[in-house]
Amino acid sequence: MANRDIKKIVLAYSGGLDTSIILKWLQTTYGCEVVTFTADLGQGEELAPAREKALMLGIKPQNIFIEDLREEFVRDYVFPMFRANALYEGQYLLGTSIARPLIAKKQIEIAAKVGADAVCHGATGKGNDQVRFELAYYALNPSIKIVAPWREWSFKGREELLEFARANQIPIAKDKEGEAPFSVDANLLHSSSEGKVLEDPAQTPPSIVYMRTLSPMDAPDKPTEIRIGFAKGDAVSLDGKAMSPAAILTRLNELGRANGIGRLDLVENRFVGMKSRGVYETPGGTILLAAHRAIESITLDRGAAHLKDEIMPRYAELIYNGFWFAPEREMLQALIDKSQEHVEGEVRLTLYKGNVIVAGRESAKSLYSSTLVTFEDDKGAYDQKDAEGFIRLNALRLRTLGMRDKGKT
Repeated sequence: MANRDIKKIVLAYSGGLDTSIILKWLQTTYGCEVVTFTADLGQGEELAPAREKALMLGIKPQNIFIEDLREEFVRDYVFPMFRANALYEGQYLLGTSIARPLIAKKQIEIAAKVGADAVCHGATGKGNDQVRFELAYYALNPSIKIVAPWREWSFKGREELLEFARANQIPIAKDKEGEAPFSVDANLLHSSSEGKVLEDPAQTPPSIVYMRTLSPMDAPDKPTEIRIGFAKGDAVSLDGKAMSPAAILTRLNELGRANGIGRLDLVENRFVGMKSRGVYETPGGTILLAAHRAIESITLDRGAAHLKDEIMPRYAELIYNGFWFAPEREMLQALIDKSQEHVEGEVRLTLYKGNVIVAGRESAKSLYSSTLVTFEDDKGAYDQKDAEGFIRLNALRLRTLGMRDKGKT
């Protein structure tokens, strides 16, 4: 605690109730200078109130940092992950996981800039985020001190936190006065909801959980046609118009929302050892994943494609567990990026009532040969008689096993 002789702390600060309580707790417990960092990752909230609340809580103007990281987030974190088609446990698009290393990186940079000797996050002691933040902190600054209030303070529950807030004149939104129905994390890639009403995996999530998507049943009874252009594995255009990474994802989110795309109700295995139930909404990411796999289907060699699919679970697990800055993730990224050199072209998609349907794909780098696959005259491109020897060679070990098992060897 305070005996660690911490002089200045950089706090990852959202401006919400929990991090405002943490801010005041840091001031009263450590008696040191606090610097706040608020990241705009496309969470869809006005960030000016975060500055105002920090000022109200006594933070000096020069110690308040707010940065728009949307382009960096999508360009340097989301898109590299999507080149791998990363899915944790086959379903989760890692929307929360991929945001943590960027926030941690900026905290460490600010700490160096202002001469802080410690950083602080608001993750609980039961979740994955504490691991993600702290692994990133240590990777980027091995000597940094870390304050994790949820593992240190003596508050026994939500009501004690609220009492602390009231005693310190920290504003409490009306919907926070009682037990919140669920907790929410959001950024440009996704929103996630968990806890409270969602803690029973047998119960259907109430409709109020969903904030970023229409119900597929309520989506328009009319398909939406779009085209996504790719270069080196990244989306670069939408309906023929070149756009920045963040602009593309923003527009895909709008299209996904309107068509009821991207909902996921998942029970996952946390890195800390427990199972948890979360409801995720990733409208634009769901569209992007389908499009990327479609363009890869005609531009990636079979061996490269299958190798990518083999390493993908390991790559996704590294991100989920917080090892973005680990050498093994960077090694896998180099392999993945090499595979994307010729992943370019355009994919046509139909969006309809929760579905992303691939309507067509084309590329100047396509490996698809209509001459080879045609049922008509291929003009000598492929001699079907060659298949007999191919099959007999591949069957050799199976025939040998069969003869042994029948006692004929």
